[in-house]
Amino acid sequence: MRTAIRLMAVAAGLLATQVAVAQAPAGSTGQCKDGTYSTAASKQGACRGHQGVKEWYAATAPAAAAPAAAAKPATAPAATAPAAPTPKATAPAPAAASPAPAAKSSSASKAAKTVAPGGGPGLVWLNTSSNVYHCYGGEDYGTTKAGAYMSEADAKAKGGHPDHGKPCTK
Repeated sequence: MRTAIRLMAVAAGLLATQVAVAQAPAGSTGQCKDGTYSTAASKQGACRGHQGVKEWYAATAPAAAAPAAAAKPATAPAATAPAAPTPKATAPAPAAASPAPAAKSSSASKAAKTVAPGGGPGLVWLNTSSNVYHCYGGEDYGTTKAGAYMSEADAKAKGGHPDHGKPCTK
């Protein structure tokens, strides 16, 4: 008797999920907790700013997309049309290979920063708006919007303090 009740509860849950998926807009991969729908390719970050993911349909979306993809190659004109864009897709591949090492967002931001001219060993970069000084070779050395190169002693004399409390010299 208990097994039958459990089976009915599971069936009711599956039915409710199917009804929710059936009501979702075409192409949606999930529903956010605030009631909006997402078309994001992955669950991670799909409902950022919408209180998180309530239901994720992506497991069912590729199954629905697979028959549509299988139907396209069945027609000869559709199969020949994608052949032209394929060389274009291989041209950006080297560009796609370069972001792989830069998958760390901090290394990508380091490359994007413009370093002010001057500076070098023995000098620190004092961020004049925050009074924080950065050591030579550090991530923010010479890259903040307002600042100047000077000796560490001069930076301390102007009221500067080391970035993350780590002085450049010991």
